Amino acid sequence: MDLTFVVMWVGFILASYSVVGNDVIQTLGTFLTSNEKKVKWYVLWGFASVIMVYALVNGYMKNDIDYGRLDKFDFETITYNWYYVLPPLVLLAITRFGIPVSTTFMVLTLFSLSSIPGDLNSMISSVFDSDAKLGGMIQKSIMGYIIAFSSAIVIYLTIPRLTEKKFIENPIDDKWRPFWGGLQWFTTGFLWFQWLTQDLANIYVYLQGGTDLSVAGFIVSLLVLVGLLGYIFYTSGGKVQDVVREKTSTADIRSATFIDFIYGVILYIFKYNILDLFEAKLPMSTTWVFIGLLAGREIGMRI
Repeated sequence: MDLTFVVMWVGFILASYSVVGNDVIQTLGTFLTSNEKKVKWYVLWGFASVIMVYALVNGYMKNDIDYGRLDKFDFETITYNWYYVLPPLVLLAITRFGIPVSTTFMVLTLFSLSSIPGDLNSMISSVFDSDAKLGGMIQKSIMGYIIAFSSAIVIYLTIPRLTEKKFIENPIDDKWRPFWGGLQWFTTGFLWFQWLTQDLANIYVYLQGGTDLSVAGFIVSLLVLVGLLGYIFYTSGGKVQDVVREKTSTADIRSATFIDFIYGVILYIFKYNILDLFEAKLPMSTTWVFIGLLAGREIGMRI
């Protein structure tokens, strides 16, 4: 009995729940934290859903839902065996404990096995080879962490006397709240779209990049993602959201705006390979960028 269809859709649903539950909070966490006491959850969900629907429909119309991140994957050589559902299952279990992990490596590594050399020496060498699929993903993700970490330290050593220190000592005035609110929603939308164009590959890899999806299949996949996104907002982000809440002043809408903007710019740089360091369409771990940004921010503010 051919279980390909079952594995593909079960894997997609599990990956959708796991990736949305883990990675979405890394993107929308500060947005949720700074607004959850003032704005209804379904309003926040509606805002995020509109951008998600646009990203998905735009990708589907161009036959490129993964935005080129899966171009190096040859799906004709991949047999969808039962164990392909294990990575999102493990990720789902880890997410329940509130541990942010890289869904890119948890999911995409399994689909890269055919390109990994069989002998140990060549396997190790491929990890350090930026031209190899897995090696390129690892090195690009490491570079993303380093840039986010170092940028955050420099930025938060430079501007805290004018921004973060002032934010902590002076709660936002009501007359400035609409201005900062609008600015934050704009930067969040920018960041959210950048994230979607990076991490949709981690989900649609189970549907072969979505290139052969029928209209009905695409609509079903879209409803699954939008529905799960609503669940995340309804539950206030789940366990992973606690990681964001613990960070200094992330509940302040002004601080949240700065975090989202810096994160979005870094993803934008890697999306279009502005620094000309790695192939633009190669997948990378947005989790590493997020953790590097928060770590650098904490150190910069402490100093």
